[in-house]
Formats: sequence, structure tokens, C-alpha cells
Amino acid sequence: MILNKFKWLLYIIFLILFTLYLWTTPPPLNIDPKAWKLFAIFSATIFSILLNLFPIIAASIIALAASVLSGIVEPAKAYAGFSESFILLIVAAFLVSHAVHKSGLGKRLSLHMIKHFGKSTLGLGYSVMLTDLLIAPAFPSNTARSGVLYPLVYGLAHDCGSKVGDGTQKKVGSYLMMTSMAGLTVSSAMWLTAMAVNPVGTRIAETMGIHITFSSWLMASMVPTLIAFMSIPWVLHRIYPPQLTSTPDATANAQTMLDVMGPLSRNEWITACVFLGMLILWSLSGFFSIDKAAVAFGGLGILIATKVFTVEDFRSQGEALSTLIWFAILFALSTQLAEMGFMSAVANHFTSYLSGMSWISVYTLLIVLYVAIHYFFVSQSAHLLALFGLFLSIGMSAGVPGELMALMLLFATNFNAIITPQGSSANAIYLSSGYITAREIYIYGGAITLLNLIIYLTIGTPWILAIIHP
Repeated sequence: MILNKFKWLLYIIFLILFTLYLWTTPPPLNIDPKAWKLFAIFSATIFSILLNLFPIIAASIIALAASVLSGIVEPAKAYAGFSESFILLIVAAFLVSHAVHKSGLGKRLSLHMIKHFGKSTLGLGYSVMLTDLLIAPAFPSNTARSGVLYPLVYGLAHDCGSKVGDGTQKKVGSYLMMTSMAGLTVSSAMWLTAMAVNPVGTRIAETMGIHITFSSWLMASMVPTLIAFMSIPWVLHRIYPPQLTSTPDATANAQTMLDVMGPLSRNEWITACVFLGMLILWSLSGFFSIDKAAVAFGGLGILIATKVFTVEDFRSQGEALSTLIWFAILFALSTQLAEMGFMSAVANHFTSYLSGMSWISVYTLLIVLYVAIHYFFVSQSAHLLALFGLFLSIGMSAGVPGELMALMLLFATNFNAIITPQGSSANAIYLSSGYITAREIYIYGGAITLLNLIIYLTIGTPWILAIIHP
């Protein structure tokens, strides 16, 4: 105990000295002094989470207070994240997920999955990712998709005897949560319509003479994505193993429990209808002006009105409020870093060293830099809007084939999403489960990001070149 306190104190001292050093150092690269000081606060926040000094919500709140009180960020801009619809979608989807679990519908769905794939935890991991991959083209939001997958994974964990709070979360649940979250990175890269920002990127590319269609996207993404799909559950099973790996009796037990449950109950029918309605509206949001957060709140309202989700349930869902606070804060601070020109200054500095290099070297370095810099973004959309056009134009001017550069940058916007807890709004839902920690996402999410990067660069690059230059 004394040793742990001493270690914690050393980390605190290191963090303070590191932050003061950045704070007092003159900003390099002609970066705005306010942007540099905000970078110091943002870096300290990330390190405090990595070193396990504070929970992510405590670190975020301290960062918000420091940014506003120091005059670096205006209050209105610091609190802007709380009005973002996609952040509210996370909270609403989390609460609806609770209703799916409470009604018994999540348990029924998870038992059916265990019945067919439950002989091993690895098999369950693949089944969760396959479900995501198949429904992805109808969902132009990985956050909305996580709202569909999360209750399923939560039910799977519970039905395998893995729960938060009783010391059994590592039995199965932690692995399945991490696998599902990692799966969203490649399902979003597989389909043009699986992520709202994908079509935005293709429109930017079109202004530079690069035409990417649904079919050309799918053809280019298919091979590296399927290899990543086959690799991720297995790799996580090795580096982040579940305590329970083999479940030979699970399929028979699942059938027995389904027999005991009998037909769908009233609450299950209501939840299923509401959930199906939400899925249909979410899937249509890419074609019509339908706000995904409003759909989630509408579904939640119906569940409350029918007493499937009660007022008492709100009191037991403190994680939803916690998620809203920390994600809104980090999103706002990250947005301010971009608006102050910090991201573009860093990108321009690194790309200035690329003159005289071969196009393949420039291409590789740009993709690696594009992925690494996502550490400082709390939105894939903000990342793409800030840097996609810049990186694409630099790559093309260095001789990189335009379609290759555009496609790989677009894929990277998706497969880097698990690099940090705040790297995607979808991550927040999984983190709020309690099965995984922010520190684990930094470590194992970073490992999966590296795996994705290697697969897409080494296998995806020659594949894309082969189909665009047959």
C-alpha cells in the first residue's frame, strides 16, 4: 500500500513537471501560444489516464477547469460539446441498451448466439464481429451501431457468468467488449455507407479529380478488411485473453435456458418493436434528413411511457452521465486544438521533410502520421475535416497515386478509431460498461490500431494498386 502511494506521488510529480515544462517552453513551429498551452493541458490529461492517476472523468473535468480559468479557451467553446447531437446519441443509446438488457430481449438474443457459436470464447468474438460487419452498410454511424451491438455483447457476458462488480468481468466480458469495439474500426472501413464521414471524404477527393463509388470502395477495402476481421479476435485472444476460453456445454445450456424463458414477454415485444423501429430510421438517416439522436431519444421515450424503462432505472445509470461529461469535454478541447491551428502546424512541419523522397516512402509516412495524430482528436469527423484534404494534396504532389492515397486515408480514418478511449464516440459506450478501463483501451486499442495499420499498408496497398492499375 505504501509502495503504491509512493509510486502514485512520483507519477503526480512527473506529470506536474512535464506540464510545467511544456507550459513554459516557447511554442515551436509558429504554433499559437494559446494552442501550445492547450496542448500541454491535453497531453497532461492523456498521461494522467495512461498512468492510472485519475479516472477519465476526473482528468477531463480538471482539464476543462484549467483551460477556462487560464483564459485559453472561451467558456462557450469549452462547453460546446454538451450540445453535440452525436454525444447525446451516445447517452440515449446507452440507456436504450439498458432497456434491451432489462426486458430480457438482450438475454434471448445472446442465448441464440451462444447456442450457435458458444463452444469457445473465440467463436463468440468472431460472431460479434461478423454481426457488426453484416449490418454495417445500413448504419451510417458507428455510434448508432455500437448501440445495437452493446446490449448483445453485454447479454453474452452476463449469460457466460461474467459480470462487473463481482470480480468476474475478465472471465469473458472484457474480451468481448474489446473485440466488439475493435470490430467497429474495420466494419466502418469496409463499407462506404458504414460511417457518416466516409461520403464526406469521397466528396473532398472528388474536388481533386478522384472518383470513388460504393463498388470501388468495397472492392478496395474487401481484402485488407477481411484479413483484419480474421486477425483481430485471435490477436486479442492472445494479448488480452479471457479467463474462460472453452465452453463445451454452453450451447446445450443456452437451449435449456431458452426453453425456460418461453415465448417473448410483453416487455420484450415492446422493446423489440422500438429497437427495430430505431434500426430502420437509423439505416435511413443516410438518405433522409433524420437526426440519429432524436431517433434514440424517441425510442427511449416510448420505453419510458410503456414502463419498460422506469424513472428508477435512470438512477442506476450513472455511467451515462459520466460518459456525457468526459466525452463532451475532450471533444470540445480537441476541437479547439484543431481550430487554433495546432494540428495543421504539426502536419505541415512533418510533411516538410518529405521532399526528395520516393512516393512510396512519402505515402507510408503520411499514413503513419495521419494515424498517430489521432491521439489528439476526439472525433473521426473532425480529424478528416482538418487533415484529409491536406494529406491528400501533399501525397499527390509527391507522386502518390491519388486514388490509393485517398482510399487509404479514408480507411485510416476508421481503423484508427480505437487508438484512445476518446478516439471514437462509439468507444464511450463500451468504456461505460465497466468491463474495460481507459488504460486498457490505450494499451490494447493501440495494439489493434498498429495491427490494422500493418495489414492495410502491407496487404491493402498492393491490392488497391492492383485493382486501380490492372
